[in-house]
Amino acid sequence: MHYKIAAALAGALTVAGAASAAPSAGQAYFERNCASCHTADAGMASRAGPPLFNVVGRKAASAPGYNYTDALTKAGAAGKTWTRAELDVFLRDPAKDVPGTAMPVAIADAKERAAVIDYLAAQSGKTAAPAAAKAATGERAGAWTEDKPGDLHHVTVDQLVAPYASESAGNGPKLAQRPEDALPAVAKGFKVTVFAADAGHARYALRAPNGDIIVSDASRGTVGVLRPDHGGDKAGEMRVFASGLSRPYGLALWPAAHPQYLYVANANSVVRFPYSVGDVKAKGKPETIVAKLVDGMGNHITRTLAFSRDEKTLFVSVGSATNVAEGIGSKPPQPLAQWEAEHGLGAAWGVETDRATVLAFDPDGKHRRNYANGLRNCVGMFVHPDSGDLYCSVNERDELGDNLPPDYVTRVKQGGFYGWPWYYLGAHEDPRLKGVRPDLKDKITVPDALLQAHSAPLGMTVYHAPSGAQHAFPKEYDGDIFLALHGSWNRGIRTGYKVVRVMMKNGAPTGQYQDFMTGMVLSDRDVWGRPAAVTVAADGALLVVDDGGGVVWRIAPEK
Repeated sequence: MHYKIAAALAGALTVAGAASAAPSAGQAYFERNCASCHTADAGMASRAGPPLFNVVGRKAASAPGYNYTDALTKAGAAGKTWTRAELDVFLRDPAKDVPGTAMPVAIADAKERAAVIDYLAAQSGKTAAPAAAKAATGERAGAWTEDKPGDLHHVTVDQLVAPYASESAGNGPKLAQRPEDALPAVAKGFKVTVFAADAGHARYALRAPNGDIIVSDASRGTVGVLRPDHGGDKAGEMRVFASGLSRPYGLALWPAAHPQYLYVANANSVVRFPYSVGDVKAKGKPETIVAKLVDGMGNHITRTLAFSRDEKTLFVSVGSATNVAEGIGSKPPQPLAQWEAEHGLGAAWGVETDRATVLAFDPDGKHRRNYANGLRNCVGMFVHPDSGDLYCSVNERDELGDNLPPDYVTRVKQGGFYGWPWYYLGAHEDPRLKGVRPDLKDKITVPDALLQAHSAPLGMTVYHAPSGAQHAFPKEYDGDIFLALHGSWNRGIRTGYKVVRVMMKNGAPTGQYQDFMTGMVLSDRDVWGRPAAVTVAADGALLVVDDGGGVVWRIAPEK
């Protein structure tokens, strides 16, 4: 999910045999939407997905060091060669062309698809198997090989290593088939079972007042409904509530107790559907309440939604367009004081305008304002039901080494600035942007709870057992946060791929977190599951959306 776009890329690549001072339409689209996972430049480090220079004419799944998914080697896809025609079919609907592919992004527009293919066809270079990254000091800390339910972790700012203490790794996982009868490992006293076996690429989950689990699937452009059976331990067939959406992710019901609307965050807009509890099919077309969030969608496209406790404010998280904004220049288009008066303390500009931020709106989408800045990619977001505090789980920047900087979970203060892109975890300046914003050094809010670097925290929830829950967790779990760690690609030894419990005390994170569900990694290369979201079922069980395995797991206390 993370990347670095070199500032020199524009104008340096050859498109259709001629150098251009400005990016072609295909290059521009690629940089905005594909460069988080792929590189098309032979001179750049590998990323989470296979490199795409030399792709036209290449046999599928044959890139040096390919280790991403087996889908392209299975019946129906085996032997595929990436001609222009094959790329056109695949990019129009990857999941339909190659079932099981890890590719989540479709290019529906034929002209945009053709422009991207033209751009990729012009990219070439010497291919070589990726070199193994050098080991970092302390690399085993947080590594998958050390994971087991019950283990406690406490990452602190005084433990930070220096930038480039280890080489930057391009170590994307290979998504393998789940071994027969394999189950995740869970904490003592709990049992894990399959709640839904065919959840597709669902990545976000929300419980409705009647116990329905509403999920979004960005790759299919759908919102679906899973209804628990009478026992509550399994879901029936998923019903498609709405389709034709643009990479939907965040979901919210408003008002919470007696909903009138289901809000959906598309990649660059917010819409809402009329909704009554129990609906499994949208009653009509969506109403657009925010027509455009940013200029260009960029590479972080997951927008999360949350309402304030009084339900008068809609929060929308918007991740950064780049890794560390190296190409935006040293000054905003307006005098700095004026820019920050309009966009908030520490707000970036250029392609990063109103990005790496949490935006706030009225429930009807009006009265737009920046709530807080410097949050590189706040994917998990909620308003704490007890304190009313806004929380974010944040994917920090890449390519500073195996253990830098930590990801984090934090309360988000109105008007706060959390460092990105110029600083991280307080006054630690990013060496790639040295000296650009010295005025911000002492104005940075340090986050509450740090996580192993490159863990990729996504969805999270506060554990409160619903009234009358038959499978409530023990009392000591009440009020703690459960967080899905989707897993690393920019670390030499894999980390994440688990669910952790973020410990709370007096309404605030203590800084400690505990492994709760692990066991989805097979080797330094292969994984069979990737936790993406968590929610609490009506019966008190914890549900874990695994978008790698296409499963929703159910964790409940053993009887």
